[in-house]
Amino acid sequence: MCVLDTHDDPQMTFDEQGVCQYYPQYLKAVAQHVPPPEERQAKLDALVERIKTDGKRRTYDVVIGVSGGVDSTYVALLAKELGLRPLAVHCDNGWNSELAVKNIENIVNRLGIDLFTYVIDWEEFRDIQMSFIKASVVDIELVSDHAIFATLFHQAARYKIKHILSGTNVLTECTLPAHWVWHKTDHVNIQAIHRQFGTKPLKTYPFMDWRVKHWHQLFGRITQTSILNYVPYNKVAVKQRIIDELGWRDYGGKHYESIFTRFYQGYILPTKFGIDKRKAHLSDLIFAGQITKEAALAELQRPICDPEQLKIDREFMLKKLGLSETEFTALMQLPTRRHDDFDVESSLFERFPLMRPLQTPWRFVKRYLR
Repeated sequence: MCVLDTHDDPQMTFDEQGVCQYYPQYLKAVAQHVPPPEERQAKLDALVERIKTDGKRRTYDVVIGVSGGVDSTYVALLAKELGLRPLAVHCDNGWNSELAVKNIENIVNRLGIDLFTYVIDWEEFRDIQMSFIKASVVDIELVSDHAIFATLFHQAARYKIKHILSGTNVLTECTLPAHWVWHKTDHVNIQAIHRQFGTKPLKTYPFMDWRVKHWHQLFGRITQTSILNYVPYNKVAVKQRIIDELGWRDYGGKHYESIFTRFYQGYILPTKFGIDKRKAHLSDLIFAGQITKEAALAELQRPICDPEQLKIDREFMLKKLGLSETEFTALMQLPTRRHDDFDVESSLFERFPLMRPLQTPWRFVKRYLR
């Protein structure tokens, strides 16, 4: 059913028809998170009404993250179509391509959306990225994704907005071998790796810390909703629509709006970790019936990224990070390590066993607050 194999996941299992575990997992996720077609409009209408009700007497109804990519661009378009008053939020980590900046400008200008951009101090962000490269862990993009999520929650809290619309969706980005990534909200892991390999204090880097996870999410009742699960979502059709209506321009790859991401997915992952993320994304499109397996296999015969572009990106990245070719090559040759070789986030009850009797009452409190 898909184009992943036992090289990508040595723990893959297959049923008697030769279908791996990822397909039934995909179907289960779709059943849990994507309303059936006959219920979709009613559920979407109810969601929009709830967002508008919670947004009364506020400047904005909802926060949306914008990166210039396909998914976040379509979320912005949907928000305006549905009559919502969104605040667009962008987290600038210093790696935006010129095309990403232009796409974001087109989105907010053509839709008439207010934009807030949070700029992380470059020397700080460089230091934290270098910490992850030196740690030799797989999910270097954790530091970008984590900062984006934290920035969305911080702005929602600032304007007392109860809802964040996410660009994630089950249909086209559900499947991923677990060892390819780490938990995106794990601020403890980020701090532990930076503490060991970093050199600069992190003063402007936004964390998904206890304040976000407990105060903003639990007591502030700020929720994140994957609105793309509520609408028909065909990747090809969506791309064409945002091109026609918003002047959006394609990057040629998923999340290639970031120069670092393009090099990370095009060189670091396949070279150091043996990972081609296209295989997971294409598998989801096969599962969704949006591409055939034959077409996916043909796509995998092409280079992950244009070789000339990779050469340009490599030179740019080394210069921006302050690395020589020799230093970078040495870092790429370091033995890989697991994220949980370093401290990871755990619950209060795991850290302090004496508090475990309070775990069940706390679950009831959390359920009530939500």
